[in-house]
Amino acid sequence: EESSGYESESAERSAAAGGTRGRQRRARTAFTSEQICRLEKTFQRQKYLGATERRKLAAALQLSEIQIKTWFQNRRMKLKRQI
Repeated sequence: EESSGYESESAERSAAAGGTRGRQRRARTAFTSEQICRLEKTFQRQKYLGATERRKLAAALQLSEIQIKTWFQNRRMKLKRQI
């Protein structure tokens, strides 16, 4: 069997064969309605959060800073699509 030399090609084959070498996708976060409400209210006030605001909001909502950052990125893209 010939290979093109790309690592991703062999990783795809091992994943298809049931291998566990590939990176696992992270489970999707299920936000509670209270978290979404607070995130939306914050988004209405400011579309971008600084590190301090992100840290405070993450602590208040018991989420990671990365989850907050990703939520805001996704929400800005949703707004852009609506416009």
